[in-house]
Amino acid sequence: MRYRTLTGTGLDLSVITFGAWAAGGWMWGGTERKDAVEAIRASYDLGVNSIDTAPIYGQGTSEEIVGEAIKGIPRDKVYLLTKYGMRWDLVKGTLASHSKNNSGEDIDIYKYAGKESVIKECEDSLRRLRTDYIDLYQIHWPDVTTPISETMEAVAQLIQQGKIRYAGVCNYNVEQLAEASRYVDIVSNQVPYSMVKRGIEAEVVPYCLGQEKSILAYSPMERGLLTGKMKPGHKFSEGDHRAKLYFFSEENLRRTNAFLETIKPLATEKGISLGQLTLLWTLEQPGITIALVGARNAEQAIQNAKTTDASLAAEEIAFISSELDKLELVK
Repeated sequence: MRYRTLTGTGLDLSVITFGAWAAGGWMWGGTERKDAVEAIRASYDLGVNSIDTAPIYGQGTSEEIVGEAIKGIPRDKVYLLTKYGMRWDLVKGTLASHSKNNSGEDIDIYKYAGKESVIKECEDSLRRLRTDYIDLYQIHWPDVTTPISETMEAVAQLIQQGKIRYAGVCNYNVEQLAEASRYVDIVSNQVPYSMVKRGIEAEVVPYCLGQEKSILAYSPMERGLLTGKMKPGHKFSEGDHRAKLYFFSEENLRRTNAFLETIKPLATEKGISLGQLTLLWTLEQPGITIALVGARNAEQAIQNAKTTDASLAAEEIAFISSELDKLELVK
């Protein structure tokens, strides 16, 4: 495993960080807790020392699973990254979506990061994670109903109290990053980034490089699209959010797989999977500090963790990028 320091912190995170969204089951067609716990532990055994989760993932389920999985591991040997600012148990802020919980019951999810809510969420996360501090605490989505200054006042208070070590944000644009940084030291921005979703390259990446902020790339395999395992005609299970995403249309599956076939010989030559090749390319892109990668079971987790057993030369990265430039998806 390779490690990179979160800029401005003492956190040396594994470049493959366990992303625990799918582990929570919500929007992924349910979860098997035993499999999820085993996946996290298998990752840790191979050097994955950081786990990213959030309260909204399974409405607390993901954080509970993470807490169970790290039981017995010395606390200073694992880094816990979680979030705040999405409430399913409070009607306040901006309605983000109508959804269903893991029991199939209707729930409404709100983006809300008022001071009292942030403090409550932190306490709830500490309890579910079975810890007394969080290494990186991140706002999940911007909340346009609450001044950023108020949200960050709560974060600063939690840092002062020792309940969180560092502050990060997710899905923030450059203007939001700059404002939040006026009130508290924002060390990172967690944003979607993959071979087929590269919008952050225009403004967010240059800003973060210039301001020395780390970028945590989520969905680097675009929710499984870039593994090469999904073919036209793929059927998703009930409750799987991917069924409605344009990435997984018949035409886009065909186009993506055609691209993946062009780089597959390189993966074969290195003895790695297409998913691992995708991750290696992602980790070599400017500004990207770590990649968050999910796994539903130990087998997937082990394959993800072994990604860094291989590496890419500059000419190989250039070859993949040149082939990628020919791929155009239909929206």
